[in-house]
Amino acid sequence: MLARYRMFAGYNAWCNERLYDAAAQVAEADYRANRGAFFGSLHGTLNHLLVGDRIWMRRFTGQGEVPPSLDAILYDDFAQLRAARRAEDGRIHQYIGTLNDDDLAKTIRYRTVVNPQDIEQVLAPALDHFFNHQTHHRGQAHALLSAIIGNDRTPSFDLIIYQRETGDGALRKLG
Repeated sequence: MLARYRMFAGYNAWCNERLYDAAAQVAEADYRANRGAFFGSLHGTLNHLLVGDRIWMRRFTGQGEVPPSLDAILYDDFAQLRAARRAEDGRIHQYIGTLNDDDLAKTIRYRTVVNPQDIEQVLAPALDHFFNHQTHHRGQAHALLSAIIGNDRTPSFDLIIYQRETGDGALRKLG
């Protein structure tokens, strides 16, 4: 199970690099335009991905600031947002690297953001949500990018591509 979470931490950082490389090609007006996505624009969606990761990392580690809302714009400047994204991906990778099998069965406690309530949950299913949440909103960003720059310039975020490129995920190329 730990190998899977380590793979997901690597996949998360790999995807985010590809996402930000593509987003850097987008004209400022297109990057900030409200396109009807859940967080409005590509800029809003990228900020939400960071917001969500910071909320969960605070829950997992007890460290870091909690953003004021799910739609908070933590960084208005793209370069600063990208730097913060890279730092958070490093933090995620480091945290996952500290876990052992016993940790995955431990219970964490946290307070929800929307309709605040106290929750107790085993760490492993919380990590499942954490990584799934990233994939979900990166999918929204991918759709926005495809509409803005076209499918041919929008990178694949397929997990199998990551596995083939990195060898992560117990994948072996034959022949």
